[in-house]
Amino acid sequence: METLALILAGGKGTRLDILSEKRSKPAMPFAGKYRIIDFCLSNCVQSNIYDIAILTQYLPFSLNEHIGAGKPWDLDRRDSSCILLQPHSNWYNGTADAVLKNLEFVERRNPKYVLILSGDHIYKMDYRKMIEVHKKMNASLTIAVQQVDIKEASRFGILNTNSEGYVTSFDEKPKVPKSNLASMGIYIFDFEVLDKILKTVKNDNLDFGHHIIPYMVENSSDFKVATYLFNDYWQDVGTYESYLDTNLALTKDEIVLDLYDPNWRIFTKSEELPPVKIGAGAKITNSLISNGCIVYGTVINSVLSPGVRVGKGTIIENSVVLNNTIIHKNCKISKSILDKKCIVGEGSQIGYGDDTKNIEKPDLLESGISVLEKGTIVPPSTQIGKNCRIFQSAKFENKLVKSGETLR
Repeated sequence: METLALILAGGKGTRLDILSEKRSKPAMPFAGKYRIIDFCLSNCVQSNIYDIAILTQYLPFSLNEHIGAGKPWDLDRRDSSCILLQPHSNWYNGTADAVLKNLEFVERRNPKYVLILSGDHIYKMDYRKMIEVHKKMNASLTIAVQQVDIKEASRFGILNTNSEGYVTSFDEKPKVPKSNLASMGIYIFDFEVLDKILKTVKNDNLDFGHHIIPYMVENSSDFKVATYLFNDYWQDVGTYESYLDTNLALTKDEIVLDLYDPNWRIFTKSEELPPVKIGAGAKITNSLISNGCIVYGTVINSVLSPGVRVGKGTIIENSVVLNNTIIHKNCKISKSILDKKCIVGEGSQIGYGDDTKNIEKPDLLESGISVLEKGTIVPPSTQIGKNCRIFQSAKFENKLVKSGETLR
């Protein structure tokens, strides 16, 4: 095949904190029934790229189970391939190091182009258009870019280009950005160039943003680094706030990411669950309700993953509730993320109180979001404030968890 896609899916997602304690970031549930990695996998197959390798590392079991042989994405055919590659001995020490450690696999495939993707972004892209630009520009490397808010630019690799669209400078996460043109972490390499570069540039923590791209830009007489401007929706959901906001944006009347487009579907491994059941007194407004849910209470501006149960008199608003969580009667939940298989006892409240930042992790929780780890059991009539982190092993010695507290 002409193009081999390598999906980097080994990230721990440290800013997702307790949500990524037992799974890698690409395996995180999203928009009810999906996982984050479903988006780049679906983009690949609808771009007619059927030769795919997924480079896993951190807690790969959930991801491996989800992907399996790739059947939901039509990747289990004779003329397609979906292979999960894990470190053989030493762990990957950077994005480029991950590819370097699997270079023998890539060489066996002998593609003309190598498409390198991050497995933890939410977007829909036809990669064929980017490949066409790569060919037209006669580039050694083409980087997908997007214009971002200059206030956010220091979070990205920032580029400057000349009038022809070739990269003249590249700074990985600069403190003082020189532009707002940001790398999306999507790269197309000529394989011969990639092979040569990975064997030339030496670093113990070899990374595309820190080492490979700057080297190629500095040696512009030998390599042409081009850009592909992508103006559609693209989101990194690497923090509690971005994860919650991106999910909740899908509940609005104005669709920011069309999951209902029959011409560009997002495929996933679906659980065999019964239809949604809505009780006589239930009220649902601007929400995504997944298969297998049973709702007797009120759900407002929220996302319920498969198998969630909501008791009578319960009100859930501006929240994401993941698979098979049970919320009993007369509870109130606001601006919270509840991981899988949590149980919230009758009459409990989560996400109410003052705006105290999380004392242990103020950089992660400061906007009022409270988070429960997978399998947490909240006793009846418990009150949990804002910016709280509740671990599965938490011992609820009293019925009040103040805003900003972490309970283990």
